Amino acid sequence: MNTIINKIMKNLAQAVISVMKEVKGMEKNSRVGSGNSQYNGTKDQDVKEIFNSALEKNGLCMLPIGVDEETQIDRWEQEYNGQKQQKQSVFTKVKTKYLLLHTSGESVELAGYGHGVDPQDKGAGKATTYALKNCLLYTFLTPVGKIDDSETTHSEEIPTPQKTILKPKLTDDQFSRMLLKSDKNILTTASDNYSLTNEQELELINKLENL
Repeated sequence: MNTIINKIMKNLAQAVISVMKEVKGMEKNSRVGSGNSQYNGTKDQDVKEIFNSALEKNGLCMLPIGVDEETQIDRWEQEYNGQKQQKQSVFTKVKTKYLLLHTSGESVELAGYGHGVDPQDKGAGKATTYALKNCLLYTFLTPVGKIDDSETTHSEEIPTPQKTILKPKLTDDQFSRMLLKSDKNILTTASDNYSLTNEQELELINKLENL
């Protein structure tokens, strides 16, 4: 049985090896993400251009044949310049299937995985793009940059962003009533507990100096 399978898949195997010989490696030539979550990546366009040429030369093509998708939508309120704004994040993850087909008629099914986050409707596109790119790179064992970002940076080494706590603002009337209390403890911690204007800060300092 194994002998039959080996004969059937011989052309496909030779074509895959030829692609591996042609595509020796790729550079990480783009920055992905922002802040502490930034990392070096390889552009989707570069991956497709290189493999498109190599697959064509060796009589191979890849056909998408299946997508298993999950989407999670999170919504929250965020205050900006005193105004509350509605925010949302759309997280999409996909498990994909492709058929690697050779001109001889030989074929093999490949699998991919990808995920993407977007505030609107681009999460699915990011996820499927990521899945195809990784499927190509791993199928042909293509080294990228330093092979894998996880070799030098692990998730537990990246500090978790701290949630920003917005301090409540005081109107001039509320601030004036606070000053009338003449309680030094309350006034001392006022700048820590509230977001004060420059004028309120100066007035608070003068009040404390006279107590």
